[in-house]
Amino acid sequence: MEIDIKPTLYIVATPIGNMEDITLRALRILKEVDYVLCEDTRTTQNLLNKYEIKTKTMSYHAHSTDGKESVILNLLKAGKNLALVSDAGTPCISDPGVMLVSHVKEEFGDDVNVVPVPGPSALITALSASGVSSAEFVFLGFLPHKKGRETLFKEISHSKRVVVFYESTHRIMKTLTSLKEHAPNFKVVIGRELTKQFEQFVEGTPDEILQYFTINDDKQRGEFVVIVEPK
Repeated sequence: MEIDIKPTLYIVATPIGNMEDITLRALRILKEVDYVLCEDTRTTQNLLNKYEIKTKTMSYHAHSTDGKESVILNLLKAGKNLALVSDAGTPCISDPGVMLVSHVKEEFGDDVNVVPVPGPSALITALSASGVSSAEFVFLGFLPHKKGRETLFKEISHSKRVVVFYESTHRIMKTLTSLKEHAPNFKVVIGRELTKQFEQFVEGTPDEILQYFTINDDKQRGEFVVIVEPK
């Protein structure tokens, strides 16, 4: 009896900082697939080089054209196995990879396997060491830069659940200022540069944390996970 082997798109989680935080399964998959689809090929190549993985890479990111997506869909149509990775963490979580996965499912249905290969996520990493209950929480991804931003802070101030979101170096102080204005008595935990050399957790009220980062302005650099716990 002939076995029909479907092409597979693997969704592979990669380290968010420390390159040792990758699973044995992820390494095997990255070695075995025909192509690795990367947010930034240079970033992924550093990881592949560390583990002596020779698989070809191809870029796929938020600004990829329809033509690039067609190339990827044609590879699957031709029976190729692909691995989708982001620069760090789990693809498709606040990440443009979700567009590709959605289109693959629309185009092929059950004719292509979409298989998650779980691993690091900044969201879960921060929550696990925050001391904040994660029985229920709301994840907002990256907050909008302008339109709707203040409305979200007002919603956070009325939330009965823990709220988690990502923030960048350029907006962390503005975010803390907005939290101070809208949710001054809430507990905030900041996870900064998680799993990296200068990993740090800071907790307190928005005002306390704002003062800390104002005094220690060198700590304003990095990637941030913000956890807001209502009082």
